Amino acid sequence: MNSTTRAIAAEAARLIADGGLEYGQAKSKAARTLGARRAEMPSNEEVEDALREHLLLFCGDTQPAELRALREVAAQWMARLATWRPHLAGAVWRGTATRHSAVHIDLYCDDPKSAPIELLNRGIAHDLDSVEGTDEPVQVLTLTVPAPALGEPVTVHLYVRDADDLRGALRPDSRGRSWRGDLGALRQRLQEDAP
Repeated sequence: MNSTTRAIAAEAARLIADGGLEYGQAKSKAARTLGARRAEMPSNEEVEDALREHLLLFCGDTQPAELRALREVAAQWMARLATWRPHLAGAVWRGTATRHSAVHIDLYCDDPKSAPIELLNRGIAHDLDSVEGTDEPVQVLTLTVPAPALGEPVTVHLYVRDADDLRGALRPDSRGRSWRGDLGALRQRLQEDAP
């Protein structure tokens, strides 16, 4: 990694930790700030490495408890949404989340319309949006839910995916680490991280 790429990764890590930006947003903003070219962009894994360093250096006393609180919120919602084979993804799964991070849960549905309808039937307020998927747009249901251990609400994004997408979703990253995990795997992480 050259010095410009390293600088972009470090600045993106700061923006993620301090402002709750997603990786893509943080990398773009960092590159603009540093006047870097697209060819100098770090990979998500390089940004994640820089983020881990940043968290250890600047948030070592608060981040583990914040991560645990977010994982507890995720576990609660994954249990409630078990019908749709939920898998936790993003910073909360990967261990780099702070109180500014959103919880990202993928729902693998036989009928993608069933999850939003069920949330409405349960009276769970949410916003509906979509993001670009590999083949077609993916519905995103966004909730604001309490996080008692943080003393403030957090954002939960539910990505409504086709049940067949689960097979490809379980491939590891280039270093062999999983990009997401089911409720059993999350509970295992919560046990391992217990104070």
